[in-house]
Amino acid sequence: MKKLDYENFYDTVGKANGWDFSNLKIVSEGAKWDFNDEIMKRSKTSDILLDIGTGGGENLLNLAPSLLLLVGIDRSIGMMKTAQSNLKKSGILNVRFSHMSSENLAFPTNFYDLVSCRHAPFSPMEVDRVIKKGGYFITQQVGEGDKLNIKKAFDRGNVIEEDGALYERYVQELKEVGFSDVQSFEYNSTDYFQRPEDLIFLLKHTPTIANFGQEKTDFEILDDFIENNRTEKGIRTNSKRFLIVAKK
Repeated sequence: MKKLDYENFYDTVGKANGWDFSNLKIVSEGAKWDFNDEIMKRSKTSDILLDIGTGGGENLLNLAPSLLLLVGIDRSIGMMKTAQSNLKKSGILNVRFSHMSSENLAFPTNFYDLVSCRHAPFSPMEVDRVIKKGGYFITQQVGEGDKLNIKKAFDRGNVIEEDGALYERYVQELKEVGFSDVQSFEYNSTDYFQRPEDLIFLLKHTPTIANFGQEKTDFEILDDFIENNRTEKGIRTNSKRFLIVAKK
């Protein structure tokens, strides 16, 4: 089996549909926060926000009315093309998108009031550099135990041996680079996909299962998974998430 090429994977996704999951029908039980709400709790209308790993920019455009200026970056050229297209269609004037790696942020030191990052890698050192004193970094990440029953069914999921390793590493690194107050939260919710096509969309547009659809048996395995995990509420799986809020 070929190792998943993440950068090319997200380029392909960007060309297809960006990162817009808004049409999926999923019922979630046990989620402890909403990422946008966490941003809004700590923002003012005069603030400038940087969003790392912005994907197709859909989430950033939703936040636009509440802040002065929003800048979204992504290392995927395909995602940036989608984001620019979404921006043009929206007519929103206070959002900018740029093709950029999170490892080398081409912005001045102490420039942003807020930095957000949802389900994307980031450099704690670079984040610390571009945030103003007193500013916030807010990130939500996917835990290793996410979609665990799906990963077990396919036996080739993107699983790291030690659940919680990424969570612990990010908290430690943010403290080490100088954030004065680092708070962290976790949840493991139960998700019910209402239709098989919702689950197929997830598997085709995220790296949950490496190269989903390229193995001859993939849809046979998926059929068995749906049969074994179908409930009155929908097709059951889980969402493992952690949230870090760091103040400089």
